[in-house]
Amino acid sequence: MSSGKLDGKVAIVTGAASGIGRAVAVLFAKEGAAVLLADLNDCNETLSLIQAAGGTAQAVKVDTTSEDACRAMVASAVKAFGRVDTGVFAAGIRLDPIPMLELKMDTFRRMIDINMIGVLHSAQALARQLVQQGEGGTIVNIASTAGKIPIPGSGPYCMAKAGVIMMTKVMALELAETGVRVNALAPGFTSTPMWDFEKGTEEDKWAMSLTPMNRTGTAEEQAQACLFLASSDSSYTTGQTLYSAGGQFVD
Repeated sequence: MSSGKLDGKVAIVTGAASGIGRAVAVLFAKEGAAVLLADLNDCNETLSLIQAAGGTAQAVKVDTTSEDACRAMVASAVKAFGRVDTGVFAAGIRLDPIPMLELKMDTFRRMIDINMIGVLHSAQALARQLVQQGEGGTIVNIASTAGKIPIPGSGPYCMAKAGVIMMTKVMALELAETGVRVNALAPGFTSTPMWDFEKGTEEDKWAMSLTPMNRTGTAEEQAQACLFLASSDSSYTTGQTLYSAGGQFVD
């Protein structure tokens, strides 16, 4: 592959089996990074896409709700590639709408464990390695516009993503002097397996009513936003949430 914005870098991408995570992994490899693909599901298709294009990647199965598994994930990247420079933490799930008065605590805990605590475990493990290396680095946590706007029926998801946004801000301030930059990407409605089942539904129509550009984004567009946050293009940016959402928020 030709040299790119991540030439010589090593990246970890969770949620790499599909959706935004896969698009990020493929793009980062294209931009010159060696990529550790991490997912609870099989990453063979993502791995094949990268290798077919001449990129470098390895895949590991990781349950990000386990702190030990996330530490092992980072250790795997260091063992495979000698170091690590950046991470994009995209592992997450959505569930069918559940009104707050019908919400069961096991469902709530599952959403928080995967969508917030899993990101925290991943970011902590990578940050420790980056600080130890002493050469800075970047962390991109995948949040959502749902972390800013309340969505009826999606309380646990909204709460988890709001937590990711605040976690990103706190980590960024705590790590600023180390040269480790921490930012979040908050995608709007994006065409991925997590969203595509909504096409043509009332929720889809509602989503488009909130989106001035009147279309869903693509996983590849979100990957480009991640590339900006992970690369030196954003070298003076930390603690920020980038809303890649078709104009949903014009602050």
